Amino acid sequence: MLNLADVRHIYHPPGGEVAALDGVSLSVSRGEMVLVRGPSGCGKSTLLMTIGAMLRPTAGTVRFEDTDLYQLEPHQRAAHRSINIGFVFQLFHLVPYLDAINNVLVGAASTSEDEPRARQLLGDFGLTERIHHRPAEMSIGERQRTALARALVHKPALLLADEPTGNLDPENAELVCNALVDFRSEGGTLIVVSHDGDEFAMADRTIEMRSGRIRDV
Repeated sequence: MLNLADVRHIYHPPGGEVAALDGVSLSVSRGEMVLVRGPSGCGKSTLLMTIGAMLRPTAGTVRFEDTDLYQLEPHQRAAHRSINIGFVFQLFHLVPYLDAINNVLVGAASTSEDEPRARQLLGDFGLTERIHHRPAEMSIGERQRTALARALVHKPALLLADEPTGNLDPENAELVCNALVDFRSEGGTLIVVSHDGDEFAMADRTIEMRSGRIRDV
């Protein structure tokens, strides 16, 4: 489903350059769950952004099935991403002036099924009483679960999750993990970045990142 070939991404901070991705090659099969671990600053979030068609690599190719993502025009890439890829950001990126239900719907296609599914997901995540609350009126954990509902509402083929349980207590972390397991059991492909590998022991494969490079564990 996904193939990265010799992908590099170079940042240019003052005083030099940093290879956040340094020759990464990776294949992920449809329906697979891959856990990505590694210390802060090793390139995990850059990897997800690159896979998610949000950050053009300095070199190398990223193919989603038969599509070379970075050969697409920007509007084509955005359309491809909105249909095929869900993203749970580490910092949520909720729209501050929208309530929970509209934050979930903001990235969805306009179909008659979207709002009932959004309400169902928010209910499944224990947010029924927060549907009309804005992000500032919610706890960090509630914002995280709202962001996950937004990523799942359009039933993407690929879900990218950057520390999806990082701000949650054990009970809500278990709820989110169960939602991710359900997503995979329905045929979804999942790439999760997490410092806590124990929460995602159900992953098919674990990848360790160090200094922009990867290896299977």
